[in-house]
Amino acid sequence: MRFARSKRVMSLKTIDSCFEELKESRLVEETFTVDEVREMLDGLQVVVRGEVEMELINTAHTNVLLLRQLFSQAEKFYLRLQSDISELENRELLEKVAHFEKTDFKNPKPKLAPLNEGGISELLQKEISSLEDTVAALREDYERSLCANAASQKDLQENLISLALAEKEFQQTAAYRNMEEILTRRTRHIKDRSENGAAVEYLLYYILV
Repeated sequence: MRFARSKRVMSLKTIDSCFEELKESRLVEETFTVDEVREMLDGLQVVVRGEVEMELINTAHTNVLLLRQLFSQAEKFYLRLQSDISELENRELLEKVAHFEKTDFKNPKPKLAPLNEGGISELLQKEISSLEDTVAALREDYERSLCANAASQKDLQENLISLALAEKEFQQTAAYRNMEEILTRRTRHIKDRSENGAAVEYLLYYILV
C-alpha cells in the first residue's frame, strides 16, 4: 500500500506540473480568443490523458506482477488460491481500505531511537553477564556430576571389597569345610561306582563270549 501511495503521489505531482507549465508558458496575455483557449485545453488534455493512462497501465501491470508472485509462492506449498472479481468493486470494502490507508499514514508507527555508544555498551555488558551466569551454572552442574560419579565409584569399590572379605570368611568357617568334604566324598563315590560298573560289564561280556 505504501508503494502504491508513493506512485500515486508522483503521478499527481506530474499532472500538477502540466498545469503549472501551461500557466507559465501560455497564460501570459490578458485576453485570448476562443480558438486559443480551445487549443490550450486540447493540448493540456493530451498531456494529462497520457500521464493518467500511463499510470493506470503501470498500476495494472504492477498488480499482475504482485499476484504472480503470490500464486507462485502458493504453488511451492501446494496451495490453490482463488480470487473473487466481484469483491474488487465492493464499496464497503473499498471504504475500509481507504480508512485503513488514511489512519495508517496519519498515525505512523514511532521509529526506534538509535542506540548511542553508551546504549550499545550497556547491552553488550548485559549479554556478557548473562553468558557468564550461564557458564557458571554449567560448571557447577558439571562439578556436581563429577562428585556424584566419584561417590558412586567409591561405593562400588567398597561393596566389592566387602563381598571379597565375606567370601573369604565363609571359606574359613566349619560349615564351608564340611560342605566341601561332603562334595568331595560324593564325587569320589560316583567315580567308584562308575569304575565298578565298567568292570562288571567287562566280566559279563567275557563270560558270555
